Amino acid sequence: MNFHDIKSFDERLAFMKNLSKKFLIRAHQIDIEGSFPFENIQDLKTSGYTSLTVPKKYGGEEISLYELIRLQEMIAEGDGATALSIGWHMGILLNLSEKEPWDEGIFKVLCEKVKQGALINSAQSEPMTGSPTRGGRPVTYAQKSGNNWLINGKKTFTTMSPVLDYFIVNAAIKDSNEIGNFLIPRSTNGVEIEETWDSIALRGTGSHDLILNNVMIPDENFVERVRFENKRANGWLLHIPACYLGIAKAAKKYAIQFAENYAPNSIQGTIIDLPNVQQKIGEIELKLMQSEYFLYSVAKQWDISSEQERDKMGPILGAAKLTVTNSAISIVDLAMRIVGAKSLSLQNPLQRYYRDVRAGLHNPPMDDMTIQLLAKHSILNCQ
Repeated sequence: MNFHDIKSFDERLAFMKNLSKKFLIRAHQIDIEGSFPFENIQDLKTSGYTSLTVPKKYGGEEISLYELIRLQEMIAEGDGATALSIGWHMGILLNLSEKEPWDEGIFKVLCEKVKQGALINSAQSEPMTGSPTRGGRPVTYAQKSGNNWLINGKKTFTTMSPVLDYFIVNAAIKDSNEIGNFLIPRSTNGVEIEETWDSIALRGTGSHDLILNNVMIPDENFVERVRFENKRANGWLLHIPACYLGIAKAAKKYAIQFAENYAPNSIQGTIIDLPNVQQKIGEIELKLMQSEYFLYSVAKQWDISSEQERDKMGPILGAAKLTVTNSAISIVDLAMRIVGAKSLSLQNPLQRYYRDVRAGLHNPPMDDMTIQLLAKHSILNCQ
């Protein structure tokens, strides 16, 4: 049985829960070694998960954004690094399916490859530009060469790089002011991965550097011109807060299990009955409820909205990411306060959860950009 055989959302969620339990067993070793979760990604490919956001006309299930974030959240309860990694692939396919910015022929071929197990992610960040969401012009450049494009440059934070089959690379077009997105197969000559990922958070994402040295691709692989002035809202990026919400839920579960079993001889029974512990559990539950209702309602709003309505959702999408991610950090902190000093042991998952949720502050959109966007939105609506 795989995800394509299951038509009920609840059954898919249950199926993912079983996979997530496997990911949880492997998570500690992956984190300690700083290795890549090859087995987890293979399990997701074998289960048919990686093609669920492919359009039905190309053999996928065309699942909704709401269903995607719920499944992503479940993955993250097992392993945040696996969730964030595969979330980029799933979300990019969802975004391309919804907005159709590419020529249909090349997108159809990509979907057929995904059905066969291929994985894709964007490579946008560079050392000189920082986050691509801040609008810096890439140093990576593309130069026309007959019916081909010659691309040179370096990209950082290329998540899931050990197993990617395709990279969407943004590059400045030489001798013009334009920026383009180029689809580069991993097998292309001149494509190299430099293993530089040494973060203390989400150590298993394999977010190494991508080196492009005289990479030659055909003209049809120039898939899209980047237009910052007409930038559209991106519902698919809700896979990011979904990941951190899942990690927060894992932290809550661990803290409660610990409290139910920890019985110091200074009290009768276990610490689960202590008022101060129940206070923290209640605070955790409140933050989780707020996060769930915010994130899920925004995803559902996206799913039922028209294209024009979606393009107005930028502020609320950013607010959902900011709220959920910061709440996840608070939730893990509260869980660690319940467990106490033991939460700082390398053998304890809470210290990993804490490091992992902090990474959410550096995923797009950044908090400061969201606050500025909300301010502009508020001022505009008051005029």
